[in-house]
Amino acid sequence: MKYIFSFCMPLMLLLQLQACAQKDSYHQSQTFKKMNTAKGLGKEHKEEVATFGAGCYWCTEAQFQQLKGVRLVESGFSGGVVDNPSYREVCNGTTGHAEVCNIYYDPAIISFDELLAAFWTCHDPTTLNRQGNDVGTQYRSAVFYHNEEQKQKTEAYKKKLNEEKAWDNPIVTEIAPFKKFYKADDYHQNYYNNNKNQSYCQFVVGPKVEKFKKVFKDKLKQ
Repeated sequence: MKYIFSFCMPLMLLLQLQACAQKDSYHQSQTFKKMNTAKGLGKEHKEEVATFGAGCYWCTEAQFQQLKGVRLVESGFSGGVVDNPSYREVCNGTTGHAEVCNIYYDPAIISFDELLAAFWTCHDPTTLNRQGNDVGTQYRSAVFYHNEEQKQKTEAYKKKLNEEKAWDNPIVTEIAPFKKFYKADDYHQNYYNNNKNQSYCQFVVGPKVEKFKKVFKDKLKQ
């Protein structure tokens, strides 16, 4: 039951953030304060990875790249039944994969709890197989956990957020064990930073990034 204490503080902050988000499109949310869950970890602590699906991976990548402690974000596919799927196959919905990001982070700087808080607030986890105008199973909300601790924390967050009715509708986020990650083609990597003038980046990714930065302004890289 050790994980319960570690997620309580981030959860309380997350509920506050989500309440502000619903009332004010999360433009005027409370400051995301630093958690204590990573205290005591030395420099020798190894890098860890979280795998999140939160709609289009261009958006997810651009958002999580902003956070201190995140070294690298890779866009790709997980959760399907076909080996080495192409982007076109995934978009056709024939492989069962979700668009996801592998987030490589230093737990001495940012905890999995904090990444979960960012995950729950960076997209709408209550819409099944869609985010906005992006529709299909590849856009489903998902956490592919890498160990038992990640599983327990994610399930506990989901349960508590549903109990607290943080959203008007129940969370439909898939929680499943991580099996394989297929990295997307190079042109999908760092997509927003390389294509800011592209229309999807201007009208979809960019606004999401700006909202994300306002919510997590105390956790951003310099």
